[in-house]
Amino acid sequence: MAISQQTVDLSFRYPKFNLLRKWIRAVILAENLIPGEITVIYCSDEYLLSVNKSFLGRDYYTDVITFNYAEGNTISGDIFISIERIRENSDEYEVDFFDELDRVIIHGILHLVGYNDDNDDDSKIMRGKEDFYLNMRLQ
Repeated sequence: MAISQQTVDLSFRYPKFNLLRKWIRAVILAENLIPGEITVIYCSDEYLLSVNKSFLGRDYYTDVITFNYAEGNTISGDIFISIERIRENSDEYEVDFFDELDRVIIHGILHLVGYNDDNDDDSKIMRGKEDFYLNMRLQ
């Protein structure tokens, strides 16, 4: 198992990444799955927009895009996160930057373990899971 972080076109590092890594692992295990290779990739709005256009055929800004490489019960994938979008959202929703970042990271992890938010019912389930796992964050 390896959970790592990278940046593409900006400078950002999650300051307590070891705690984040343990939390991600705990979430995956709580879903009765096995953590595999997971990379959290921080980037700009423009970079994530280009990923959205190139790989998903969508021409709009988003905060997170997840690429799932799971095999069986082993969860692996890449989670691309726009740091600019996280900053905007944290201001708009009046929440701490790292609280918003954690929500988006766990949202990506939930996609990797099999949850979707394609409709209202699925979105409610995902939001409930986000809240549940945010409450079990390691401090």
